[in-house]
Amino acid sequence: MGPHPAVAAIRLAVRRVLHDVITEHRTDPAATPGEHPLVLVACSGGADSMALASALAFEARKLAVRAGGVTVDHGLQDGSDQRATEVAGRMGALGLDPVEAVTVTVGREGGPEAAARDARYAALDDAAERHGATAVLLGHTRDDQAETVLLGLARGSGIRSLSGMAAVSGAAGRYRRPFLELDRQTVRKACVAQELAVWDDPHNADPAYTRSRVRHEGLPALEKALGKGVVEALARTAQLSRDDADALDSWAADAETAVRDEAGRLECAKLYGLPPAVRRRILRRAMIAEGAPAGSLFARHIEEVDRLITGWRGQGAINLPGRVEARRQGGRLVIRQG
Repeated sequence: MGPHPAVAAIRLAVRRVLHDVITEHRTDPAATPGEHPLVLVACSGGADSMALASALAFEARKLAVRAGGVTVDHGLQDGSDQRATEVAGRMGALGLDPVEAVTVTVGREGGPEAAARDARYAALDDAAERHGATAVLLGHTRDDQAETVLLGLARGSGIRSLSGMAAVSGAAGRYRRPFLELDRQTVRKACVAQELAVWDDPHNADPAYTRSRVRHEGLPALEKALGKGVVEALARTAQLSRDDADALDSWAADAETAVRDEAGRLECAKLYGLPPAVRRRILRRAMIAEGAPAGSLFARHIEEVDRLITGWRGQGAINLPGRVEARRQGGRLVIRQG
């Protein structure tokens, strides 16, 4: 008798990602000959990430992969340090090695959710570097993708926000999301079938957090009004938007050189001649390059800077996140930290 259908589904999703990692490792000239790639799982102890940790441990035993895990203690709840230790112990019991619990300090930049996310990814990046990991697996599901698309719609952040989370992202494709085509219910069923102990983060049900309201109020209201299938439709929207956004990003990258002068400064007249979608991408890239946090840059920021080109009336500098400012000076757009 084979495994429960939900268990089989999560294992297959992880197996596909691990095969990709192995193939990439074999063709990487920087890889140590004969050494298997190390794959880490980012595990909070919740159902999604525990299911992912279990599937990784199972599949790694059959493939040329070493498997470990990292849990991040954000220090935002009483007893979080003890919980992180317990999660690390559960990963070790699954056979993952190395395993560690990392404590981070969450700042305030961009709000509590964005600050926690930034601190978490910084910790995961550091762990991957220290252990020499080829990839880090994240447990985001199709439901998480749908929530991300809805949040992008609400913020009016443009097509890149509507494209949601990529299956592969980060420097050198470090982050992998095997469960983006699986729903949350399937993942939870896999945990029940395997009798995995899971922890439900109370923040996920706290209406003080925007994503929590989308999950427990927004999506159910949409399904009530429009019928079932909203999550799947939003996930499809993400993929279609990602294809379009990737094409526009490529166009912007090619066009950027042509709109800079010999000193590398952006020329407003040349920027003005570009399609708005391409021009705004160039502006956003320039802001990030000067230190503006990508997660804190919203459509309104881009629009304000864009008006320095399309609606120039002598206005002053535009203040941006990360203490970056943009101003028009002598027909050039100057973006720098103030």
